[in-house]
Amino acid sequence: MIVDDHRLFRSGVRAELGPQIEVVGEAEDVESAVGAIDSLKPDVVLLDVHMPGGGGQEVLRRVLGSGSQVRFLALSVSDAAEDVIGVIRGGARGYVTKTISGRELTDAIVRVSEGDAVFSPRLAGFVLDAFASTEAPSIDPELDSLTSREREVLRLIARGYAYKEIAKELFISVKTVETHVSSVLRKLQLSNRHELSRWATARRLV
Repeated sequence: MIVDDHRLFRSGVRAELGPQIEVVGEAEDVESAVGAIDSLKPDVVLLDVHMPGGGGQEVLRRVLGSGSQVRFLALSVSDAAEDVIGVIRGGARGYVTKTISGRELTDAIVRVSEGDAVFSPRLAGFVLDAFASTEAPSIDPELDSLTSREREVLRLIARGYAYKEIAKELFISVKTVETHVSSVLRKLQLSNRHELSRWATARRLV
């Protein structure tokens, strides 16, 4: 599917694409793009970055935020670093500029449909620099040792819930809550629920 606010450009892209690409639809702004993607369910969307209604990032936010598995390839006249990084952070699988040839664009679409990330050579550096400067998430071995249910119980304990309230909230028995709390205390080497609360608050789990 081609999303771009210039009809002439959309027609040109159609004409340049190889025979292995089927264009199932077009859209010219955010609203029409979101609706068409939902109804047509294309494998890949060629997405312009700047267009009426909020631009490519708004399309990404609304479509991917709904759980859609469609893949996006940004196709724009802009080669500004902020545009490239913005749509990649938004979930696009690649970014190419409108100087690309029809053959190269066809190849890029196929690669994105197969799960690859594709960038025009000059733009790849922007992405590498941006993500290299992002701090890696800290690793907390103690927190990682807890199961998802144990984390839920821990969070509610830290919020001041009584065992009966936790049982009602999680649809489990009080006995099961007690078992989870005992397990968490053992894994974290803590003595009581007050220490648990302090531990969870210090890690901003509350």
